[in-house]
Amino acid sequence: MNQRADQTDHTTHRVPVLIVGGSLVGLSTSLFLGRLGVRHTLVERHAGTSIHPRGRGNNVRTMELFRAAGVEPMIRQAAATLADNHGILQTPTLVGDAGEWLFREIDPGGGLARFSPSSWCLCSQNDLEPVLLDHATRLGGDLRYATELLSFDSDPSGVTAMVKSRQTGEHTAIRADYLVAADGPRSPVREQLGIAQSGPGDLFSNISITFRSRRLPEVVGDRRFIVCYLTNPDADGALLPVDNRENWVFHAPWHPENGETLEEFTDERCVEHIRRAVGVTDLDVQVTGKAPWHAAQRVARSYRAGRVFLAGDSAHEMSPTGAFGSNTGIQDAHNLAWKLAAVVGGWAGEGLLDTYDAERRPVAEATSARAAARSVEHSHPGFAPPPGAGGAPQRGILNVALGYRYPQGAVVGADPTAPVVPERLDLSGEPGSRAPHLSVRHRGEQISTLDLYERSFVLLSDADEPNGWHEAALRLAEEMSIPLTSYRMGDGPDAELTPEGGTDWSAAHGTTPAGAVLVRPDGFVAWRSSGPVPDAASALRHALTTLLAAV
Repeated sequence: MNQRADQTDHTTHRVPVLIVGGSLVGLSTSLFLGRLGVRHTLVERHAGTSIHPRGRGNNVRTMELFRAAGVEPMIRQAAATLADNHGILQTPTLVGDAGEWLFREIDPGGGLARFSPSSWCLCSQNDLEPVLLDHATRLGGDLRYATELLSFDSDPSGVTAMVKSRQTGEHTAIRADYLVAADGPRSPVREQLGIAQSGPGDLFSNISITFRSRRLPEVVGDRRFIVCYLTNPDADGALLPVDNRENWVFHAPWHPENGETLEEFTDERCVEHIRRAVGVTDLDVQVTGKAPWHAAQRVARSYRAGRVFLAGDSAHEMSPTGAFGSNTGIQDAHNLAWKLAAVVGGWAGEGLLDTYDAERRPVAEATSARAAARSVEHSHPGFAPPPGAGGAPQRGILNVALGYRYPQGAVVGADPTAPVVPERLDLSGEPGSRAPHLSVRHRGEQISTLDLYERSFVLLSDADEPNGWHEAALRLAEEMSIPLTSYRMGDGPDAELTPEGGTDWSAAHGTTPAGAVLVRPDGFVAWRSSGPVPDAASALRHALTTLLAAV
């Protein structure tokens, strides 16, 4: 994509945001922008959504975002076939009782409900993407598949891109205020911008083999795993169910660094490899597809270049163990969407967009290191870790998936020296962390406090506090022309939210009944006051002004 857009061409389309890439992250960006009322166009060179069952693990934070966007029920419906698959098994073969469960349940004992109204969801990319596409389109998104980005040129006031329909050959010039590049690990947009990457680089390569086998369920028995790592040194691999009946995926190690070619993976070789790995020499195996993929650990050195932003695999690559890569990308999109909405809507300054890099890049760096460590633990096929890699088992996956925080960025009062991923899960209202989940009654309905966070800043205060936080918030929302909603917590007649079970909302948020907590549209705590203040309006105004200018 070395050709620059011809500025003399007639611009036929004008839109605030152009998204390049229509896979999970691009579609999520479209969904989140659509929910916020931001007009946008998405272009994707492929003719449709993914047809290969991959990228199936959607963690609890991602499902919280889809819950807020109104699509969680449809995603769970699309994922119903694998709803009872939970554990990760590691075994030499599937014959007999050898091997061990790395874990049997994602959420043993149901303890996750204390922290979130959502839970993990096993939904393959080919099932998830159509749900996102449908809802993004319903929200008015202009999504153009079979449309290729030919060139783009960025200037101080926007981006001009030239795109081509791969069906009709028609060229269209698109003028956008901002461009979001969700165009994959070999991102042409990132390459044109000259943004370098850090990290170890390539980790390993696999061939993903889809196949049918009607006898395999008899061998698997009642072991309802998410993935089974088969460790026979002569035929190792990772087995994943697609429907627990006859459709399966097998990831076989591929070593192109040793000169091994894709052509060597004939159907006959794949069938024999799967049979040896499973431990049944005459297993019925019908290969239905093969797709190569590469695992790497890289993070872009910058997520922004002027009017262009990187998201998903264009910004970071990480080991697939734990599905951290796709989840991190979807969460990139959510972080960026509300900030673009704020700037496009005129209620925040350009500086707010700089916090996208300040917040999300450290998360990717910390998460990719954890993902690589888990690949060592799980003996992922084809992964030969460097000497000394691994160490003690990584525990507390929730603190990676849900407990990461933003020590710097669009937050006031965060500890800039705090680790991005804490050693233990701590969701107690610290600025820069995901706001606590509380079950509350709102207008006679039971909801989570997390359901309040999407389209506006939210101020939480006590219904009986004497500082006037609620009144100050209502006044400032009008004076500053910003989306700011205020809720009074308690069980009195003035309370909009009543915590279930007599929960002390202020203690749960790390403050007092005289204090207040300001939560961002993405559900992260922006600022909090721990007690009485001389002037609630002044304190809140200062916090909002600081956040929206991002100084």
